[in-house]
Amino acid sequence: MGAEVAEPGSRPESSAGPPRHGHRGTRAIQRLAEYAPSTGGLALWVHHYDVAQLDAALVVENDGATIRYGPDFEQLPLAIQTGLVAHEVLHVALRHAPRYLELRRQIGDVDLELFNICADAIVNSTLSHLSWLELDSPVLLEDLLATALKIRQDLARSLLEWDLERLYRAVDDRLPPSPRKAEQGRGRADQDAAAVGEPSKTGAQGQQSQAGEARQDGPRAAQVRALGRHSPRDLVPDAGAEYPERAAEQAREWRERILRGHAADGVHSMLRELLADLPKVRTPWEQVLRTQLARGLSNKPALSWSRPSRSYLANHGRMGPRRAESAGEGRRMPWEPGRSSSSAVARLAVLVDVSGSIDASLLARFAREIEAITRRMEAKTLMVVGDDRVRQVECFEPGRSNLRGIQFQGGGGTDFSPLLEEAERWRADLGVFLTDLDGPADYRPAFPVLWAVPSACAAMPHPFGRKLVLD
Repeated sequence: MGAEVAEPGSRPESSAGPPRHGHRGTRAIQRLAEYAPSTGGLALWVHHYDVAQLDAALVVENDGATIRYGPDFEQLPLAIQTGLVAHEVLHVALRHAPRYLELRRQIGDVDLELFNICADAIVNSTLSHLSWLELDSPVLLEDLLATALKIRQDLARSLLEWDLERLYRAVDDRLPPSPRKAEQGRGRADQDAAAVGEPSKTGAQGQQSQAGEARQDGPRAAQVRALGRHSPRDLVPDAGAEYPERAAEQAREWRERILRGHAADGVHSMLRELLADLPKVRTPWEQVLRTQLARGLSNKPALSWSRPSRSYLANHGRMGPRRAESAGEGRRMPWEPGRSSSSAVARLAVLVDVSGSIDASLLARFAREIEAITRRMEAKTLMVVGDDRVRQVECFEPGRSNLRGIQFQGGGGTDFSPLLEEAERWRADLGVFLTDLDGPADYRPAFPVLWAVPSACAAMPHPFGRKLVLD
């Protein structure tokens, strides 16, 4: 089958189908399968597509699901073609493009160039031991760690310790924008989002380099950018490349494929070590929060002795043979109670420990989820704010709260009992406690409690109920 050509930036209409054959990367994939049959076979799970032109000096790029080949790719030696295809296949298999989108959703401002260089360093390091391919990008993980972070350790240990998100956070020391420029960028981003009917794209701290002025590099970011100045920017994340609801399932599938392939190929594997960067199978905390609150706030049917059940009404309260029923002589059935809603309006208690410290962007995400859930479940929100005693109590209609305006003191004393007792007094159906878990809880309420804690406090023990880590 001949290669199919598309206009620049276009996507194949049938990209959700099986991998295409006869594209420009076919010879390189055959070489991968020849030298490393199992890990090279990962390329067969990726979509491949030829395009008429790529941006800048790129010869190949990927969006997280599809590898696209430019016309210049065919002019390269086979060893370089093989290295490029192996490089792109590992980007897809390790889910680097979707992870960029997820990290940007979590922290707001992520520099794609720095992220791309960090991803290249990890991928190149896993392929650098293979003699039958040639790498086009010179960036290696051990060089990046030594140059930017002054960490000198062997490559095997580095691959086992550093995943992409941790590496990016360590090297991204860009300076925050000035308050005036951040406000201007926030306004422009909100206007653009309103024009297309989308929610605001700026975070609570207003760090959105795409809308406002670019943030100035710190020393580590500048060194990484200089180290990767010759590396192609081959990651082109596309939010439409996969279905978000399948993200956990796809991460699990890719992890299993990588592990099976690495075990089968042994020393010939495209992966030098079992990476710390393997796709992580995790359920987003937002999904866990929605599930728990939906279960706790849904109206549960309760027995009602003041009304009969439908089956009792249908049988006219009698039982027996048909002819006896027709003559009205059937035996009388015992009373069967009906069912009714347990409560008219569910009530969610959101308890906030202001003695700790919660990141503003994380608090904004938490507030959005709480408001969306209460609106969907038609549940009222009782907000109890305090530290060692109750400082504020407010009740909100479904879909409303003022969580975003809460000011955290940090470092003060904490006692969870007064806040739990106050929520019990208001007859809450379910409680969500936003805290760092640094304090006693001598009182246990009758309603179930979900402890929502930031990732920095994930190791802290919770007194009862269930713990949810907000990362």
